[in-house]
Amino acid sequence: MIRTLVTASALALTVAGSATAETDLTSMTDAEREAFRAEVRAYLLDNPEVIMEAVAALEQRQAADAANTDRTLVETYRDAIFADGHSWVGGNPEGDITLVEFLDYRCGYCRKASAEVEQLIESDGNIKFIVKEFPILGEESVISSRFALSVRTVGGDDAYKAAHDALITYKGSYAEPALRRLAEGLGVDADAVIAGMDAPEINQVLQANRELANTLQISGTPTFVMDDTMLRGYVPLAQMQAIADDIRAQ
Repeated sequence: MIRTLVTASALALTVAGSATAETDLTSMTDAEREAFRAEVRAYLLDNPEVIMEAVAALEQRQAADAANTDRTLVETYRDAIFADGHSWVGGNPEGDITLVEFLDYRCGYCRKASAEVEQLIESDGNIKFIVKEFPILGEESVISSRFALSVRTVGGDDAYKAAHDALITYKGSYAEPALRRLAEGLGVDADAVIAGMDAPEINQVLQANRELANTLQISGTPTFVMDDTMLRGYVPLAQMQAIADDIRAQ
């Protein structure tokens, strides 16, 4: 914020000095330059709202630049985002909008978003949903993703969805006995799940997701991609519905 204010202040100085924009400041004498600075300072003291207007304009410009960068990244890496061949696909596989979520099961905001994402998908009925396992909050996060992916290998997509739903609210231990009980509760072979958590295929999925996240400049969860729009962080249900409406209106 301090950097933004400093930059915005520079913009405000430019605005304040617009009346002398055609003057070459480098050609001024020291006395003329000092007088000009005093005039600009007096203007800003009399009109402090100019700085806040400059801050708002700068933030809007930065947000627009970031959105453009994100759209370019999504377009460039569409196949890896939407058709990697290893991520679980839910919702309506034939939906006219695709929503991708990079998540960590232990992320508080991922947990907060989970019910709203589910509600969005169910109420809309025409959204394809893709989950990218992206554990970034420590070893227990990695274990939870390995567990979910191993459940999918052993029990298929329905079992994975059940594991996903269980893990997003799970507050227990990540030690092997607890994971065995969790697997048994999901109705899958616990021995096979535990044995498969370190399989090369799971290593490859997690590595691919990490590399894609780095390429997309994703450093936090949840991060969503809805068609060509990247949404960094928690997004309330109403806002996601509005974005979906905007996409369809284009």
